[in-house]
Amino acid sequence: MPKLESTLASLWLIVLRLVELHGIDPQRFLHELGIRPETLRDVHARLPSRLADVAFAKAAAQIPDPAFGLRAGECWHPSNLGTMGYAWLSSRTLHTGLKRLERFSCVLGNRATYRCVDEAAGIRFLFDHGRKDAKVGYPMADFTLSVLIDMCRTNFGSKLNAAALRLRRPQPDDPRAWLELFGCDVQFGAAEDSLLLDRETADMPLPSANIPLANTFDRILTEQLACFFDDDVVSRCKAHLLRQLTSGPPSAQETAKDLGMSQRTLQRRLGELGLTYQRLCDETRHELARRYLDDSRKSVTEVTFLLGFSEQSAFTRAFRRWSGMSPSAYRYGPAA
Repeated sequence: MPKLESTLASLWLIVLRLVELHGIDPQRFLHELGIRPETLRDVHARLPSRLADVAFAKAAAQIPDPAFGLRAGECWHPSNLGTMGYAWLSSRTLHTGLKRLERFSCVLGNRATYRCVDEAAGIRFLFDHGRKDAKVGYPMADFTLSVLIDMCRTNFGSKLNAAALRLRRPQPDDPRAWLELFGCDVQFGAAEDSLLLDRETADMPLPSANIPLANTFDRILTEQLACFFDDDVVSRCKAHLLRQLTSGPPSAQETAKDLGMSQRTLQRRLGELGLTYQRLCDETRHELARRYLDDSRKSVTEVTFLLGFSEQSAFTRAFRRWSGMSPSAYRYGPAA
């Protein structure tokens, strides 16, 4: 069966506040979409992604301002993003927060995709709403990127501006709303929707960081991915690996058995995604290593054993292979 495209129901509270700001009765708007209000209060509920297309088309038809989606940044609360919202607040840097958002984006919605790219000019965050060239994608991109810039300002400070913004929407008659909100040059009619942060800003340690909490939230998000999308073999594998790593990484056969499939099926499904089981193990250990090393209370020796290595030299060699630096250089170097 094809994977059901869905979004976290609590995200819709941002949509309701947004349309209310523009003079639309939010309860009537919700009723016309066929969504029950109590659904939005269920932290585990999800709604079909197709309803977002209907909602944004309806809002665009009723609101004369083509920039209406930009006010979404005024409407969000961490709780609307579920566990992801609080994981974001506890991130060490905006860079790690953006990588976390990329990694766990399916928890928020599995039709849109998020990608964090390291460029010479800084860190670019790309948003693909999954609607190709449909016009309904324009306010969706405004909505998402306005929430994202406000999320960054919540952690970093209100004076933060983007370094550059690219939008697929055509050049509007009056671009001032976009220029003022993001505080940077905007390229309209671009091939993508993306926001660029300069490297110094993206990698600066944040006063709101709480590494132990961030690690806890990451474990919860990993389990949620495996629970929400039982056909997501990568998330299910990672969840199993995280549970077993302290005893050493489980074999492909052990992981396949835990996932209720044969080793051959597991290898085939990973191969279809361009992955091998060993590469997935390495990626999982690398992600976890960085999270543990961000926590200054954990010694490198402790991290070694938490990751299932028998000795520190083996961990050091592996970490150098993954990242090009030693664990100590990562821990005491610039934030990343």
